[in-house]
Amino acid sequence: MATTVGTKGRHVLAEYWECDFAALASKDVIADRMAAAAKAAGATIVATLFHQFTPTGVSGVVVIEESHLSIHTWPEEGYAAADFYTCGDCVPEQAMAFLRDALSAGRTHFMTVDRGLRDAVPSFKAIFPDDS
Repeated sequence: MATTVGTKGRHVLAEYWECDFAALASKDVIADRMAAAAKAAGATIVATLFHQFTPTGVSGVVVIEESHLSIHTWPEEGYAAADFYTCGDCVPEQAMAFLRDALSAGRTHFMTVDRGLRDAVPSFKAIFPDDS
């Protein structure tokens, strides 16, 4: 049986397809929705940093006491990639579900990776909400 370190966490990787172009293209919109996603997961926000690319796209991170939430957008493709890594009592899946709705994603894929396992290879589970 695997033992864990004191900071065992979960890392949720998310792909959002067929998203709203205007939302993906706006630094202010993405920053607002990412902060709201962190709050939806029960996280405590420490800092945020977002960058607007030219001609389009946004990258950013919400640093939380429990770790981080980050995103990279490609508005021209209607695509965003996000990740939420946390230890503690946060529920990263709630942040990812919030973003799915906030970005009006038509298709999503999530993968959860268990982290911080001392004596085992990290386990992961792919979750495909559109297939259920």
